[in-house]
Amino acid sequence: MRSRLPRYVVALAAAGAVMAGAAVANAQDTVKIGVILPMTGPFQSTGWQANAAINLFLKQKGSTVAGKKIQVILKEDAGVADNAKRLAQELIVNDRVNVLLGFGLTPIAMAVAPLATEAKIPMVVTVASTSAVLDRAPFAVRTIQTIPQIANIVGAWAAKNKIKNAVTLVSDYAPGHDAEQWFIRSFEQGGGKVIERLRVPLANPDFAPFLQRARDAAPEAIFAFMPAGVGGIFAKQFAERGLNKSGIKIVSMSDVMDDDLLNGMGDAVLGIITGGPYSVAHPSESNKTFVAAFRAANGNRRPNIVSVAAYDGMELIFRALQATKGVAEGPVLLEAMKGLAWESPRGPIKIDAQTRDIVQNIYMRRVERRNGELHNIEFESYPAVRDPAR
Repeated sequence: MRSRLPRYVVALAAAGAVMAGAAVANAQDTVKIGVILPMTGPFQSTGWQANAAINLFLKQKGSTVAGKKIQVILKEDAGVADNAKRLAQELIVNDRVNVLLGFGLTPIAMAVAPLATEAKIPMVVTVASTSAVLDRAPFAVRTIQTIPQIANIVGAWAAKNKIKNAVTLVSDYAPGHDAEQWFIRSFEQGGGKVIERLRVPLANPDFAPFLQRARDAAPEAIFAFMPAGVGGIFAKQFAERGLNKSGIKIVSMSDVMDDDLLNGMGDAVLGIITGGPYSVAHPSESNKTFVAAFRAANGNRRPNIVSVAAYDGMELIFRALQATKGVAEGPVLLEAMKGLAWESPRGPIKIDAQTRDIVQNIYMRRVERRNGELHNIEFESYPAVRDPAR
């Protein structure tokens, strides 16, 4: 005699199948973006800026694109690579994200890269700036900058403007080494001479002894680089040791005179020259609109290149989804990102189709006081700069 299931069991099974189908449909209707940022620790200003920009983007553009709902899942790594790797694994396996975004330091991006590659998930790099990141991460796209992209321009500018010798002073990790190498290359090709190379520990940096060594070398200029958020310590110690009155110029990467922190650095930084892709004082209408909206949403706090890169990272994802008509499979979405171009608050940008790196203007800027605030005022522009290392 054949056994038969009670009707209520059959009904429950049918209901379960419907619910499972609905869950799959809901999953397909939602594109999940896993964001990994340092919201605490020494690099928390970086995390804050990126997260504030993501929130502003969603507020302005909405959380739906190409018929898909966008869900952002923020994970905090405290700037520690092992934390980021574990969190990325959770986002990929448990949350089943379609895209990863963020990565506050190069070691973090390097730690996550193998996971994104294995899962074939696009990885939008909005902070880490070492050239090699994208070489080791075939599913990564960058929306911030590369170190050689800026340092190469700064070195060439310094030589062209009759700075004959310099000391380099950089944080002792991969981006600092990149900055040192590419500044020296273009500076010495232009006729300059680097007379000493100084590297400062990344963790708990004390610039004072290195600044004293730089002063003892008596260069015409110091080329400086350290991560965004640490520039304020450098500027304070530069002034405390009287180097702002020594006649030694500073020519540096834009991270050192970070827009977010610049206004609190005081008059000691007036006249410091930097090269970079963005200033809060960039005169375009697009940037004026962005800055006004950012300040209105964040208690009048200013944006910086990190917030612009995160804002553009979201723009990249939205544009790619529009191009694929909502298809969010990793290889398809990555392919759609290649070659995209638009007007960013920083100026025109493009994702190079071959390298997956950003092409953008690099501006030389000087710290000046405007309307009661310190700003990096652009005075020379180098258009459509690619990373010379790639």
